[in-house]
Amino acid sequence: MQHAVGSPLPPPHQPGHGPHTTWAPAAGAPQGPGVPPPGFSGAGPVPPAPLTPPVPPVQAPAPQHPAPQHPVSPPPAPDVSGHVTLPPGGPVGVPAAPPPMTAPDPSATTLAVLLIGPAGAGKTSVAKYWADHRRVPTAHISLDDVREWVRSGFADPQTGWNDHSEAQYRLARRTCGFAARNFLANGISCILDDAVFPDRPVVGLGGWKRHVGPGLLPVVLLPGLDIVLERNAERSGNRRLTDEEVARIHGRMAGWYGSGLPIIDNSQLDVPGTARVLDEVLARAIASPPNW
Repeated sequence: MQHAVGSPLPPPHQPGHGPHTTWAPAAGAPQGPGVPPPGFSGAGPVPPAPLTPPVPPVQAPAPQHPAPQHPVSPPPAPDVSGHVTLPPGGPVGVPAAPPPMTAPDPSATTLAVLLIGPAGAGKTSVAKYWADHRRVPTAHISLDDVREWVRSGFADPQTGWNDHSEAQYRLARRTCGFAARNFLANGISCILDDAVFPDRPVVGLGGWKRHVGPGLLPVVLLPGLDIVLERNAERSGNRRLTDEEVARIHGRMAGWYGSGLPIIDNSQLDVPGTARVLDEVLARAIASPPNW
């Protein structure tokens, strides 16, 4: 603390008395309002430093053991082999009827058709033509073709119907049914042809219904006997039957009359004409499925 030269020293500090009450300013020192007294440094009292709470000691984190690392399988590589997943085949349901004001168009509908008829009725020719001229993908499955997949040990029905020929027939029909269901499950229509007898429902029509499904639409081709005899004469190999066998089969096929199944007499129709009539029959069958 500094004082003017020649001014008396202030008396010792006494409790309860401030410095301005115990001594007078020195002579000649500036006085007046706004002028600080001598020895005033201009700074106010320094407040005590604020108390800061003690900082707790920092504890080191407990050592953590790394979680066990399980081997991560790499993501599967993209399949570039061209494999296409196919929907599983199932029983074919009855096709839904179109709206009442819309005429059904069988050429643009996915269908399962069973073409029935005696030898020489033209089943295979009509089925191939019909499948070739549809607006949607369509497959033709011939039971006779599948039966002849068996080469060694083939049971030819011409030698007589026995346990071996019936077993191969049942196997071929089941194979055709599996194929039809798989095609239909992938949006491909099917037309199958077989010489199904009305007096053997378990072996014939009932078997097709079990293997393909209730949505199968059966149609019978039944021209006159003279027509089937003429067409049979044009065949060769094991597809050609004797006239007696053709007549016997044709007579058994007459049992389809009165069965409720649609029947096409294609005696006077060529293959394109029969295919057009088949479309008309199928249009009616889609609108009102036959009860069989």
